[in-house]
Formats: sequence, C-alpha cells, structure tokens
Amino acid sequence: MKNLSFLDKILYLVNSLMATLLLLSFLLPFISPKTIPAFAILSLFVPILLIINAAFAVYWLIKLKKQFLLSFIILTIGWLFTSPFYKISSNNSSLNSDLKVMSYNVKAFDLFTKKKDTTSSKNGFDFIANKNLDVIAIQEYYQSKKIKLSFPYKYVKFKTENGKYGMAIYSKYKIINSGSLNLQSPGNNIIFVDILKKKDTIRIYNAHFESLRIKPNEENFGQENSEKLIKRISTSFKKQAEQTDLFLKHEQQWKGKKIICGDFNNTAYSWMYHEVSKNKKDAFIEAGKGFGKSYNYWFPLRIDFILTDENAIINQFSTFSEEFSDHFPIQSKINW
Repeated sequence: MKNLSFLDKILYLVNSLMATLLLLSFLLPFISPKTIPAFAILSLFVPILLIINAAFAVYWLIKLKKQFLLSFIILTIGWLFTSPFYKISSNNSSLNSDLKVMSYNVKAFDLFTKKKDTTSSKNGFDFIANKNLDVIAIQEYYQSKKIKLSFPYKYVKFKTENGKYGMAIYSKYKIINSGSLNLQSPGNNIIFVDILKKKDTIRIYNAHFESLRIKPNEENFGQENSEKLIKRISTSFKKQAEQTDLFLKHEQQWKGKKIICGDFNNTAYSWMYHEVSKNKKDAFIEAGKGFGKSYNYWFPLRIDFILTDENAIINQFSTFSEEFSDHFPIQSKINW
C-alpha cells in the first residue's frame, strides 16, 4: 500500500471489499436461507462480483502491482470450486435418438408479439414451432386461444380451479402419468409428467420456484424502500428453501431417468441450486457455451436450468436471445 497513489489506495480498499464479498459468497451453497435469509441475497450478485474482481485483477496486472494477487487468488478459488460463470467450449454433437427439450418462462405470453415492431409477423409460437421440440416445459403459462402449439400430449396445471394461469408441459411422447406439488404460493408451482419414449419412462419436472418480484427499472432504492425490498427478497428466499425441501422429498422417490426444467429464480451460486443439482448434471455446464444468460437484464444472469440424472448424456445446450419474454428460452438435447 505504501507505493500506491492516493487514488490507488482508495481503489484497493474497494477491491478488498469486493473480494471479501466474493469470498463470502462461496459459502452460500452450504448455508440455508432458513438460517440467514439476508445472506442468501448475495447469490444474485455473484456474477457482478466476479466481473468486478476480474476487472481489478487486470487493472493491477497492467500497473504491475502485486495487489492483483488478491482478486486473482479468490477468482482461482471460485474457478476450482464453484459453478462456471463462463464456458469457453461447448458440446455440439447430436443423435437421432436425442430427446430435444426446452424450458421457457414465457411471462404469460404477453410479450410473444413484439409491441415495438408491429409489422413483424414473428412471434413466440412460431419460434417454438420451428425448433421441432420433443418436450417443452413452460412457466408462467396462460391459457389463450392464441396459443398455437402442436403437440399430441400436454399436461396443464392452473393455480386456481377456474383460472387460466399456471404451468404446462407439452410432449410429442405419450404422457402416462402426471401430477403437481401444489406449492403454497400465488404464482409458483412444480409439476411433473412421466413420458414413454420407446421402452423408456422418463420423468420431466417443470419447476418455478418462488419469485423475487423485483422490478429493476421500477424499484426505488431509498433507505426505507431498500429495507422493505431486502425483507421481501429474504422472505422469498426462505420460501424457496421450503419449496426445495418439498421438491427433493418428491424427486428422490423417483429412481429412473429424469429431467428437471425450470425457472429457479436464483443463480447457480445459491443454496437451493446446490441442493437441487446434487447427483445431477447441469446441461449448461456439460454442453453450453458463453454466459448462459437466461434473464433479460444488463448483466449475465443464469436463473433458468435444465438438469438431468447422472446417467444422462448431454449432447447439446443452447440459450436463445429472442426477446419474447423477460426470460430467454433454453434448450438441450439429451440421451441415455
């Protein structure tokens, strides 16, 4: 610190704070939100903490200062022991017997036609149809006459008996069993189907864990409102933990082939992802490339996932950039 200018000393103090927060974030997968709800909020900021620390490491390295070691060492720890933030290479193989699966939070279809481009005939229904999917798991589904999805089988579970909002799974393969976990939440749920593909029975889960209900462009971050926001998000994380326990109890009863699709409303650095992904493969980690960004926000946020049992072979994973919702669709080709 002695050989640093006043400005660099200030920057190093900021660097130290960001590095400490990133180091603390590595404990997130092991601490349930039920224990320290406010600490779980840090999981949402891990991507930006990674970017900030990488920028600091580069800054000090360019200046040939040993201070680069602080962020460099912590980033190395993260690279070795946490979920990858960025994938350089991908697996792009394919077999005719692959099961082509998409997970998509469609935001009730209300953005399926771009309002800014009234001359365009393209919409989300055409996008899905052109992908020639075997299975699609839809979160924030809304029953409408405008829905044009040509699948011979489907399971739709609405939140209320006479409602139109809920969850859906469409399949080209016969659905021989279906059900719902009926989460005690106004807008979230977990459903499942068992599909028959030749002689294989494959369970498909469609999960939409508790929403954080954050509107980044509308939230007022004044002191009073910030306290309310933190309290609300903390409550949501506690509910996510409860829903995770309920899901795991149900999922562990199924010993066969399985795929878990969904909007987790949390990142791969969270406790709930750590618990749900145990003994499973993450399709993005196995075959993806880039950031895997699945939420339309200014920094890379991966909160939508496709997971499989350990015996599955992930031949392909894609994240699309089409803006028909506030989420981006993700797709994978899976085999056994």
